Amino acid sequence: MRLLLVEDSVRLRDLLTERIRGAGWMLDAVGTIAAATEASRSILYDLVLIDLGLPDGDGKSLIRSLRAQGSSVPILVLTARGSIDDRVDALDCGADDFLMKPFNHIEFLARCRALLRRSGPHRAERIEFGRLEFDPASGSVRVGGSIVPVSPRERSLLELLLRHADRVVPKERIEIALSAFGEEISTNAVELAISRLRKRLEPVEAGIAIETVRGAGYLLREVKAHA
Repeated sequence: MRLLLVEDSVRLRDLLTERIRGAGWMLDAVGTIAAATEASRSILYDLVLIDLGLPDGDGKSLIRSLRAQGSSVPILVLTARGSIDDRVDALDCGADDFLMKPFNHIEFLARCRALLRRSGPHRAERIEFGRLEFDPASGSVRVGGSIVPVSPRERSLLELLLRHADRVVPKERIEIALSAFGEEISTNAVELAISRLRKRLEPVEAGIAIETVRGAGYLLREVKAHA
């Protein structure tokens, strides 16, 4: 899961970034409508979090723009504006939910999970492959009912491989998925993430293997247990 946060307060942006990444989701955080527009053109997000009071305009204009482009991405509005009119306007513009500042981070994450579950059955449903079970909404990775601890980058890599199981995923596609908006990730960083994910999965006997396809990318396949 990859989220976009549009918030001009550096302090709040840093705090929410810590909470969101701690929940196991990838995040791109920007402070203006212009940066958010550029990011949304190149990246398909699973959830967008928008503050209404931005330095280059009202967040509602960004919501309208996303909907006018045909985007159905779930949108959670984060704002200090508390009037009924503000909430109604934001929802009428195309927002899916509204959270008043200041808010409790536990409720914030719960609302994010709820919107992610509703973002589309094909993206929100649990994925099972081999003995591994992955829940995109919560970010949990389990094998035999036990949680497997993985980093946010490893979790994003695993989700990408699971959604393309038994197919080769090009290294360039992985680079895009693991990079933050406006930054590039090196080929060595991809190889390191692959290596670390393998080390996480091998001891728990997940029944899957990540194969390197020379000159092409990586392939996730199921490994049958020996009798």
